[in-house]
Amino acid sequence: MSFALLAVPGAARKPLALAVSLLALLHVPAAAGADLLQVYRDAQANDAQFASARSQLLATRERLPQARAGLLPQVLGTAGVQRTMADYSSPVDVTRYFNANTWALQLTQPLFRWDRWETYKQGELATLAGEVTFQQAQLDLITRASQAYFDVLAAQDNLYLAGAQKKAIGEQLEQAKRNFEVGTATITDANDAQARYDLATATEISARSALEVARASLQQITGKPVDELMGLRPEAAIPGPMPADVNAWAAQAEQTNLQVGVAGYNLETAQRESNKARAGHLPSVDLVASYGYTNAQGTATQLSNVGSRYNSGVVGVQLSIPIYAGGQIQSRVRETLALADKAASDLEFARRTAAQTARQTYSGVSNGLAQVKALEAAERSAQSAVESNQLGYEVGVRINIDVLNAEAQLFSTRRDLAKARYDTIMNGLRLKASTAVLSEEDVVQINTLLTSVPGTMYKLPEKARVGSAPVPASMRRGGRNPS
Repeated sequence: MSFALLAVPGAARKPLALAVSLLALLHVPAAAGADLLQVYRDAQANDAQFASARSQLLATRERLPQARAGLLPQVLGTAGVQRTMADYSSPVDVTRYFNANTWALQLTQPLFRWDRWETYKQGELATLAGEVTFQQAQLDLITRASQAYFDVLAAQDNLYLAGAQKKAIGEQLEQAKRNFEVGTATITDANDAQARYDLATATEISARSALEVARASLQQITGKPVDELMGLRPEAAIPGPMPADVNAWAAQAEQTNLQVGVAGYNLETAQRESNKARAGHLPSVDLVASYGYTNAQGTATQLSNVGSRYNSGVVGVQLSIPIYAGGQIQSRVRETLALADKAASDLEFARRTAAQTARQTYSGVSNGLAQVKALEAAERSAQSAVESNQLGYEVGVRINIDVLNAEAQLFSTRRDLAKARYDTIMNGLRLKASTAVLSEEDVVQINTLLTSVPGTMYKLPEKARVGSAPVPASMRRGGRNPS
């Protein structure tokens, strides 16, 4: 990593040098990291859970041809070779042999079988439900990949913040030691800074461990190792929900939510299962046709042989009428009716859940946008507080613990701001997923909010110096002697 400082004025060279030293400390790579769109496409290709859903869809599609087979002709072929030996007890014992070679083809075409028709319609419903289930898996992949991506970003940001905070405390520690050596500060300032520095070191270690765990979780989805990820631009404007009406989103979720769709197909399937159970009382009619060949040879007496060859064909209509099955059909009807009622209740529950999810995620987006705006203002105030406390410490109206507390507040605010941004984006994705309008285009849109340089929003404010700015009158009056 190399930097060039060309013709930079003295007043501007200090903040630039500070930014360069911070980037070098945090080992920010010069090359751009992976973005959300790349991570999502890697997940499409490598995620085991999504691959399982794809295979399940292919298997579910076969339910329709299997159900259709019950309405189509069934052709059965048979062939056989028989040898029969007969012993006759008579005044003269006689043993006779008969050989028979046969083959036959039998065709059965259902003409009226209501249960098979209902089975066919259930096959159609199963295929449609399978398609909807796979669409849900696609939406889940977007939200899972995005959540894992932002979890890594959050852990990545926490590590940046921990490193920056450690560096800031280290500078404050060195200054406190220098002030103690020259007698302008007490040993308490140095001890406070040392305690904060040790805690910051432990926090940095914990943040690095959390980042490794988050990266491993993302790698489980993408199937590829994860290094640096592109972060949000500091000025990125997070899109709000359109339309800005929670009731409209809730109503749409009740109609288009994919879980509601699956529950609707399950209800119709249960109703057709009841119709199929009632069909146990109905007659069945089949068209039956067969054609066969028989060649029989044998010995009629000790002195003569007999044999016959013939072809035979049969065409007819077969009627079967169920009369009594021990009460099994009535019991089956009652069972399927109860299951249909359960499916209806599941559908209503799915609708209410979809509406509630839409309301919650809408609230998460709208409140999240407000929270982001408030935290951005809080960040500016916290940064000003750090600069003011640093300046006050140098002129003797603030103690070291004031500076440390202000810096801790700044980094805590930045951490909360980053989390609020990520949570707001994820709630926006989940809101669209609850109404089944989430697509890859939304991933592309969010991808435009990313920057190629991670950690740019977490640089330390330039350390205020006495003489670099006018000292407020309030700080010049009533100053104390820390010694």
